[in-house]
Amino acid sequence: MKVTIYTDGSARGNPEGPGGYGVVLQYLDRAGVLHERELSGGFVKTTNNRMELLAAIVGLEALTRPCEVDLYSDSQYLVHAFTKQWIAGWEKNGWKNSKREPVKNKDLWLRLLAAAKPHQVSYNWVKGHDGHPENERCDRLATAAADADASLLQIDEGI
Repeated sequence: MKVTIYTDGSARGNPEGPGGYGVVLQYLDRAGVLHERELSGGFVKTTNNRMELLAAIVGLEALTRPCEVDLYSDSQYLVHAFTKQWIAGWEKNGWKNSKREPVKNKDLWLRLLAAAKPHQVSYNWVKGHDGHPENERCDRLATAAADADASLLQIDEGI
């Protein structure tokens, strides 16, 4: 099955303030009918990069069987790490970057790798706010999640 996932994360410009994620999954069933599933949730005390990674993780973890996945994100942090093969370098260097410093968000990178493992994933960058309808929809979901009072999960740097 082929699935398209559009993600967006937002820390609302304040790492100590509310943040949220938005995810839209689109797929065709065997009868050729298009289905969509929207996921969003409010989060607190995290950074925008962590929120972007979490949006991708939530989208991949929502899949119940191995799929061919096209994942679209406006996060260069997420997409370029995969397209430039940074992960392989981080693993080779013991999860240290080129300056020999520990890689930030290692916990979420490892969770993303685990979520992506059963799938064939293509990571695609969509420039944010460029009019791409699904990207804009994810942005609206992320904003709604960020504005929600209900917090589904607390993310701490120590996880």
